[in-house]
Amino acid sequence: MPDSSKTDAIDLDPSTSVASEDYLEQILNLITEKGYARVIDIANNLDISQASVSNMVQRLASEGLVTYEKYRGMALTPAGEKIAQAIIQRHETLSSFLRLFQLDELDIHRDVEGMEHHVSSPTLRVFQVLVEELKHQPKLIERVVERIKK
Repeated sequence: MPDSSKTDAIDLDPSTSVASEDYLEQILNLITEKGYARVIDIANNLDISQASVSNMVQRLASEGLVTYEKYRGMALTPAGEKIAQAIIQRHETLSSFLRLFQLDELDIHRDVEGMEHHVSSPTLRVFQVLVEELKHQPKLIERVVERIKK
């Protein structure tokens, strides 16, 4: 997992929808894990129909974010990969921040899924710096966790 504290925040195109970002993130994760991404894998991961995935993938292809061959799979274009990397960076930064405070992983996952699409680059940078600084302040983290538990 990349160290998000040493990565510059990437600005996302505000015209990219949350759904598009989720698909691009899924595609990159699948390619990273398996070496390829298929409609069926995305449908299973997002718990939606293959027809819905096919429609979105065709839309992403028309926007120049993926290349897609029916029944063969897909790849991200450089523009699609840039967006996917930005979402993954945001996801990792926000998850790292919340994990510092020993929150439940399921809560972290749910919260980050909502936040990652809406946090601005300057705000993300704040989280990155906070994670970096707080990792060097274990006593402060302990005090915060104790206050959270009260």
